Amino acid sequence: FMSCSAKLPIYAVFTAAFFPEHAALVMIGLYLTGMLVAIIYALTTKIWYKGEPVPFVMELPNYRMPSPKSVYQLIEQKAKDFITKAFTVIFVASIIIWFLTNFDARLNVVEDSATSLLAWLGGVAAPLFKPMGIGDWRVATALITGFVAKESVVSTLNVLVGADSAGLATIFTPLSAMAFLVFSLLYPPCVAAIAAVRRELGKKWAVIIVIRQCVVAWLASYLVYLIGSLMGF
Repeated sequence: FMSCSAKLPIYAVFTAAFFPEHAALVMIGLYLTGMLVAIIYALTTKIWYKGEPVPFVMELPNYRMPSPKSVYQLIEQKAKDFITKAFTVIFVASIIIWFLTNFDARLNVVEDSATSLLAWLGGVAAPLFKPMGIGDWRVATALITGFVAKESVVSTLNVLVGADSAGLATIFTPLSAMAFLVFSLLYPPCVAAIAAVRRELGKKWAVIIVIRQCVVAWLASYLVYLIGSLMGF
């Protein structure tokens, strides 16, 4: 439930489009929401799984002032990792999205993206998001591609409607945009993080955690939309 840096493009695009005057407040609110949900979830699971706490001891290394060379090597490594990810996972995902948007099941070029393969895939999942005001197939598709990499959410919306104020306003209202942000905050992270969970806890627990996070994200997003609707937003 903690925000990772990959979700920042989603926050940045939506706050700039719908909450430009309160962008900082919305961003801080999202981070605090993630912390609050994590605490509530931890307290809930504490009731389910009872047992004696296991002592944990970690030996910390000696801290020294980093040399310019080590700082440069670290920056170079992080930049290389980001560029590699941006030009592999995200780039490939964008190409796949473009293909699915422009072709139908018979591999014919479509004039209207609503009749494309992507529309069909998104339409299957779209009803799940309708109670949160984001039941458009393009929104569902963006969230599905977010499982690959959270940056893909923005690139998918950019391909389908345009990741700017005018494009997003065609499928979002400020309230549904907030519900979308909450769902993006809380639903499972990218496949790399899920793979790490699977490696540490096993396939069964990886699936359980993904399902739980989806349920928590759906409930939180629905509550935001419901409360906002009752308050007249």
